[in-house]
Amino acid sequence: MAITIYNTLTQEKEAFKPLEHDKVRMYVCGPTVYNYIHIGNARPAIVFDTVRRYLEYKRYQVDYVLNFTDVDDKIIKAANELGEKVPDVANRFINAYLTDVETLGVKKATHNPRVTETMDDIITFISSLIDKGYAYEIDGDVYFKPRSFDDYGKLSHQSIDELRSGARIQVGEKKEDPLDFALWKKAKADEIAWDSPWGQGRPGWHIECSAMAKKYLGETIDIHAGGQDLTFPHHENEIAQSEAMNEEPFANYWMHNGYINIDNEKMSKSLGNFVLTKDIVANHDPQVIRFFMLSVHYRNPINFTEELLQGAKNSLDRIKNAHTNLEHRSRTSMNLTDTTDAWLETISRLNHQFEEAMDDDFNTANAISVLFDLTKEANRYLEEKQTSTNVIKAFQEAMESILDVLGIRLEKETELLDEDIEALLQERVQARKNRDFNRADAIRDSLKEKNIILEDTPQGTRWKRGDHES
Repeated sequence: MAITIYNTLTQEKEAFKPLEHDKVRMYVCGPTVYNYIHIGNARPAIVFDTVRRYLEYKRYQVDYVLNFTDVDDKIIKAANELGEKVPDVANRFINAYLTDVETLGVKKATHNPRVTETMDDIITFISSLIDKGYAYEIDGDVYFKPRSFDDYGKLSHQSIDELRSGARIQVGEKKEDPLDFALWKKAKADEIAWDSPWGQGRPGWHIECSAMAKKYLGETIDIHAGGQDLTFPHHENEIAQSEAMNEEPFANYWMHNGYINIDNEKMSKSLGNFVLTKDIVANHDPQVIRFFMLSVHYRNPINFTEELLQGAKNSLDRIKNAHTNLEHRSRTSMNLTDTTDAWLETISRLNHQFEEAMDDDFNTANAISVLFDLTKEANRYLEEKQTSTNVIKAFQEAMESILDVLGIRLEKETELLDEDIEALLQERVQARKNRDFNRADAIRDSLKEKNIILEDTPQGTRWKRGDHES
């Protein structure tokens, strides 16, 4: 079955046909780095990392570009408030972003271009738009003319007249039409700036991604992705600039993830429910947060509550416990053949269902349902008195493959060495002598979790490793 993607541009699911049969060019809009990211920013990082992982699972080579806007009005304002230089503020929050998303299991991008490192390409791009008649300069500012681009509004599915009615010219702007947007901004006094044919200044927001996408991926890319809030005006303006410049389609598939609500209310600073990623990962397992984010289809809104997060933790624990039990049983399994074929057929069927779910617009919610079914079947198989090495291995590989696509790690269980167990037994004996029964019970419970069975006898406490049955 071919992968289908819901394309915001056409508002339909379409069969995915990359420009090259074994390679995917994918651009994801990254953050403007003036502060720590919130969990709304974390969702696209997780979602499109998972899309990338599944494409790689399907044997595509993915060139994955995620940019950093490292010069912008918000960054300049933050630098002024902090009494720091713009590059120092940007570098700090770029590093913070990379730390946050790595904690959430996001793979490194193929490229992380920065605006300040792409300035020559941006200036060349703007110059070409002026030469082609799509842009104009007034007193050091350069503006793009949406009315000069026939298809303006095709991504957000709005007519130019509808867009015109909501547009305004801000104080200090000298543009010809309220719809016109800035490609280059004239520098203010004591503001970070670069030399250009129009004087000192810096790029507008929208032109940056067009220039970086072209530099690293070419004039036409396969997938352009980002949050739903970027559809208009950012992505709409990217299309206009890029297609006016290159006279080629900019991106063949546009993907947008839904919003995050906090306790059934849209997250916003004004409501006081603004949650930073670094704060939530400090109090919750990042793997659980990622699992929770993927439990809802990426295009749907997701409601973030402590109760739902706890539910995700319980679900993920069940899956991981099943995998641990499979690992335990693998040590005593044999090469049985009596019922092997039927179980292997079940595992193969569930693998196929997983691919069907992900092929259908990367439906991670349905993929997780398949993972639950796989866990249920694995637990059912472990109830058998004798198990086959081949079946155990097939269950493990199936679970590991799905979890890898979802970006969930499975830490290998570290088995206690004999000397470690003996040391804990001695500590338990001493605790009992001291009538510290809480500590003695805690040691017993801890060893039990490690599948170490204690037996108190008149001759002392003996121990043995359990038979690893679930």
